[in-house]
Amino acid sequence: MPAMAADIPIIDSHIHLYPEDELDTLSWYKPGEPLGKQHSVEDYKAATTGSPYPVKGFVFLETDRKNDLESGAKDGSGWKDPLAEVDWLRRIVTGTPKDGQGHTKEDAELCVAYIPWAPMPSGAEVLEKYIEKVKEVAGESWSKVRGFRYLLQDKPNGTALTEGFIESLKLLGRKKLVFDLGVDQRQRGRVQLEEAVEMIDRAHDGVAEEDKVVFIINHMCKPDLGVYNTMSSPSFLAWRTAMFTLSKCEQTYMKVSGGFSEMPDTLKERTAEDIFEALMPWLSVILAAFGTDRIMFGSDWPVCTVGMASSAEAWSKWQKVVARLCWMATLDEEAQRKIWGGTALKAYGIET
Repeated sequence: MPAMAADIPIIDSHIHLYPEDELDTLSWYKPGEPLGKQHSVEDYKAATTGSPYPVKGFVFLETDRKNDLESGAKDGSGWKDPLAEVDWLRRIVTGTPKDGQGHTKEDAELCVAYIPWAPMPSGAEVLEKYIEKVKEVAGESWSKVRGFRYLLQDKPNGTALTEGFIESLKLLGRKKLVFDLGVDQRQRGRVQLEEAVEMIDRAHDGVAEEDKVVFIINHMCKPDLGVYNTMSSPSFLAWRTAMFTLSKCEQTYMKVSGGFSEMPDTLKERTAEDIFEALMPWLSVILAAFGTDRIMFGSDWPVCTVGMASSAEAWSKWQKVVARLCWMATLDEEAQRKIWGGTALKAYGIET
């Protein structure tokens, strides 16, 4: 496979970081969890050292810290741990590390943007209050906060369609802040896709073009990548329909990320070329629906490492899968630059 031009930089649009001494603030953490240890900038740099293309930066996504919507709305106490995460990112971005947390002053420029958690179901008034708290904690790093996320993949059906959630999305649009959308078709079924489509329609209904919130969709909506016959699979056909429907809105972008979490373990062990061949039905739909102007590379590090031989192998293998997509689609250098970094910079409104 021909190499990509060496001077095309990578902006990894989706990674997670957390320090050892804050593990107990993560809602999913239990001793023995494969991801239950520190994952730092230093670790991420080590994982990407073998990249044939220069990794110039990353976008950090919130890591699902513990929260309480009710007490947060009343007195802010339920926001303690998500705000602690903002403080953690502030130290990375401003180059003021604590000993043992795995980053240095020189690493500050690597984080091009970060996306904290937000209490989206609580409505615009509460969200406004929360954003002010984030500004306060973020301090001089506030300019790197380009949007917010509230994971929907594990929430009850209908969460994203409440009046409060829609009001919150409209507020983000007015403030020129994006919403990172995380849904899970493989585990939750087509209802999550249908609700995502309705949510976007309602969030944009009656809103001036310049105030429509931008949606950045995570992990291709987590389709079932273990489907054998895509031509007859109801799961695949529902996913494909949803992708083209979601792409009709120009304010939606898609991350080519998260594949390892949705594929069978036996496939993870294969070569990048074999993985690409298996994933081609999904990747071709994403490329056809969103085009190179609205898709972006994301590693989903360190989640991508679960079940893999090493952190470096996982990052490298997914990078090779996306590189093969670019090659098979015979994309020119301009299009490749968009996928590897340009689209992320545009979607998140990052100035370079």
